Amino acid sequence: MSTETATKTATPIADLNKLPTTEAVSPMTPEQSKGSFWSSNPISSFIIDGYKQVHSHRKSLALVNPGTVENLNKEVSRDVFLSQYFFTGLRADLNKAFSLNPAFQTSHTFSIGSTSLPNYAFSALFADDNLFVQGNLDNDLSLSGRLNYGWDKNNISKVNLQIANGQPSMCQLEQDYQASDFSLNLKTLNPSFSFTKDNSLIPDFAGVAVGSLLQSVTPQLSLGLELLYSKSQATSPADAGVSYLTRYVSKKQDWIFSGQLQANGALVSSFWRKITPNVEAGIETSLQAGMIPITDPMLGTPIGIQPTIEGSTTVGAKYEYRQSVYRGTVDSTGKVACFLERKVLPTLSILFCGEIDHAKNESKLGCGLQFETAGNQELLMMQQGLDTEGNPLQAPPA
Repeated sequence: MSTETATKTATPIADLNKLPTTEAVSPMTPEQSKGSFWSSNPISSFIIDGYKQVHSHRKSLALVNPGTVENLNKEVSRDVFLSQYFFTGLRADLNKAFSLNPAFQTSHTFSIGSTSLPNYAFSALFADDNLFVQGNLDNDLSLSGRLNYGWDKNNISKVNLQIANGQPSMCQLEQDYQASDFSLNLKTLNPSFSFTKDNSLIPDFAGVAVGSLLQSVTPQLSLGLELLYSKSQATSPADAGVSYLTRYVSKKQDWIFSGQLQANGALVSSFWRKITPNVEAGIETSLQAGMIPITDPMLGTPIGIQPTIEGSTTVGAKYEYRQSVYRGTVDSTGKVACFLERKVLPTLSILFCGEIDHAKNESKLGCGLQFETAGNQELLMMQQGLDTEGNPLQAPPA
């Protein structure tokens, strides 16, 4: 009975081959081992999951790059207002372009009767897809240069140098990073490092360091911070400040508002509006808080301080047409200014600017000519409004 039972329960030798077998185990690669460690670690796993959730939420908001802090209100300060173009006296510019890709251009500037421009200045420019180099040299042997190099479409390194006769030299290093929904900028002015303490492993920094961040919160609204650290000497105390920034662009991109609360207590706000395809307008208001001493009328000695708020407002407009550009501004102090650029020939432009300060009873006037020539026949024909076959190019509406 037992022999029969054992015979029934025993497994045939042929059936052993049907049992499941384990597969050959291959060793884990370093990438798999690293991924397994980070995924199995509860702290790193929590951080990675949180980053993925935030990244997916940012993508769902359809945010755009807000631009740089330097160009926060460029539509008003650079495009509409004429502070970047105003000059006094007589001026003549001779520009010659040798090539377009890569771009190479030289310029000679002559000036008479100007308080801000040198009598003569020579400048050269070279630019391609990744590199931008510009240098200027005037009759006082003051040299200034600028170099921008793009490592990729998001990272740009910038260097600005200035060596002036009888003035301290200037060196500015800057790194700009443009992401899909934020921009980060780091710059330093005249940096220097020194070891002022014995056995110190960290050098002391002297100079100016600025870091700024501008983040898109919505497709139209951007918020940012700017940190400033200044130290004139390694042994002197340092100064620091924080500025707050905001920028709002309408859905149609026909008006833009920007505001700054600077570290010194100044509040600056600007508003830009595109009225027609050829007309733009802008307004800028600044408020500055300060203190003035209070003196005793009898003794003439200070007895206290009184807080004050000073402000100014500037309104400007820009008219841009096919052959001319007009800019005009008026501010709350009674100053009226205008700038006109008229292209009389494809290679010749006339410049005129004027300013009247009614409060100070002063006036300024500037006139200039701008010549543009090409280094080869193809560039010359493009400046004259012709294509390579001599046919006129399609001109924009007047």
